[in-house]
Amino acid sequence: MSLAFKTCLLAMLLGFKLLAPAPAWAQAASNTSVNAQLLVAARQADLPAVQRALARGAAPDSRNRLGKTVLLIAAERGSLPMAAAAMTAGADVNLASVNRVTPLMAASYVGQVELVKALLAAGARVDLQDHLHKPAIIYAAGQGHAEVVGQLLDRGVPVDAAYEHQLTALMWAAGQGSVPTTQLLLARGARTDLRDDRGLTAADIARQAGMAPVLALLDGR
Repeated sequence: MSLAFKTCLLAMLLGFKLLAPAPAWAQAASNTSVNAQLLVAARQADLPAVQRALARGAAPDSRNRLGKTVLLIAAERGSLPMAAAAMTAGADVNLASVNRVTPLMAASYVGQVELVKALLAAGARVDLQDHLHKPAIIYAAGQGHAEVVGQLLDRGVPVDAAYEHQLTALMWAAGQGSVPTTQLLLARGARTDLRDDRGLTAADIARQAGMAPVLALLDGR
């Protein structure tokens, strides 16, 4: 007798009905925890539901199993309205996930400039690093978000700061072929002679990656 048949037979003997698993929202809606409802609403990008949960007393810093808060989820989605709702409710702008990713890092990665500005104004720290030792400026430089990089530099991030593997923001921008970000960093005084832990300069990295336009900028420096 198969396990499935035994389970079905036991359910019938006990008078139970076999039901299909409820969707995530239904499970959360039946959950007495308004915090759970808040997190499901955030995951579904349902701003009105997020606002309702917060109005009902959900803790703005509730976290899911990955340690993500509503604010971090909003930042990952680039949703300024949802992030604003969380911050208005008192969310901690520096509360990170289990991988130590902060809302500022997430917003920098997606290039949501206005959200980056709002987080910085609310006290987001620019020096925090994730589990791979990358701060927000590396998230922005690696994705070619020049305006975000500029905002972070304006907040005191050293232009030549080196992080994991001695990589600088310029090296990340060069390796990804971002001309605007490379131009910005060079204009802000980024050094081109620095080397990573392999002994490579930003120009070397651009050359290996086949990023000719960026290499032209760096070689012409």
